[in-house]
Amino acid sequence: MKKIAIVVCLAFAALSCSHKKEEIVEPMLAETNLLTLTDAQLKNAAIAIGQLQNERVANQLRVSGKIDVPPQNMVSVSFPMGGYLKNTQLLPGMHLTKGQIIATIEDIQFIQLQQDYLAAKVSLQLLDTQLARQQTLFDEKVVAAADLQPIKADYEQQQIIVKSLHAKMELAGIKPETVTTQNIIKSVNIRSPINGFVSKVNVNIGKYVTPSDVLFELVNPTDIHLNLKIFEKDVAKLRIGQKLICYTNAEPTKKHPCEIILISKDISPDHTAEVHCHFLDYDKNLLPGTYMNAEIEVENKLTSTLPEDAVISFEDKEYVFISVASQQFEMTEVQTGITENGRIEIKNSTQLANKNIVVQNAYTLLMSLKNKAEE
Repeated sequence: MKKIAIVVCLAFAALSCSHKKEEIVEPMLAETNLLTLTDAQLKNAAIAIGQLQNERVANQLRVSGKIDVPPQNMVSVSFPMGGYLKNTQLLPGMHLTKGQIIATIEDIQFIQLQQDYLAAKVSLQLLDTQLARQQTLFDEKVVAAADLQPIKADYEQQQIIVKSLHAKMELAGIKPETVTTQNIIKSVNIRSPINGFVSKVNVNIGKYVTPSDVLFELVNPTDIHLNLKIFEKDVAKLRIGQKLICYTNAEPTKKHPCEIILISKDISPDHTAEVHCHFLDYDKNLLPGTYMNAEIEVENKLTSTLPEDAVISFEDKEYVFISVASQQFEMTEVQTGITENGRIEIKNSTQLANKNIVVQNAYTLLMSLKNKAEE
């Protein structure tokens, strides 16, 4: 019995001690949000007091994308007749002007084409002479119409042959008016159809190319677009003509103004839509394919704000210090929203209305408070 009594007494004693500990701990935790400073501490803290202010802030949508080129500004260069690449000086990145020679192609079929053209012209001249003679005889009623029609048909057919060969030479880059029996060329120059730069070179000297081969890919960068990927939940926030800024990872401080010109109505399997934007100021250093970050202002509302320095983060929550007495401050949790131009939105502004809030060096008070709690 004595043993049982001793055990029961010890249990009550332990329970009594635990209750005492709880009574001591709870007030200490409650007081950790209050900080009282001495005159010297208050002076060294160099804090400033302010209140909530109503301001208009814009909610920014932060997205990413890359620089793109519209199809009409991209050119794939091929040669309609094929041949051997005799010469080219192109390298990716080289700038070109419209009409500049970018390659030379040679092939025996160029010689054959000119030969056929010259021979067809001679035959046409002969038929023209015969038709004129037969027409005269017909007019003099020496021959019948049946004798005139075959020659006239041959002449028209030969005209078709000459015109088709003429068109083929123009397509191949050969000027028909320069082709004579003393001037038959075996190579043809390929010229740049646009002003721009070379994005790809797919051939080398000596290679035989066919009409379906893409020799070079050229880009006119004067109308580059910014192609953004926007999540479907944010698409409704955008509109044509909306302004935004973008920047590269390499130069985040260099902002490029843009304007939305097209919003896709097709949502991709990854739940994004393409939004095309036009650069308001062309920068030749921006190249197609460059990764870009963008900031779009999608909302402008009147709300209560504080300076960013007034809000401190601690243990995944955000707080401000309220002045409750001349040298006493209380750390109070807040819910924040939009941040713009050094101001931060306070969503639970009702409980902070007309309160004196520390708006400068709030982190100094946090350090002092936590150091005191650890003592």
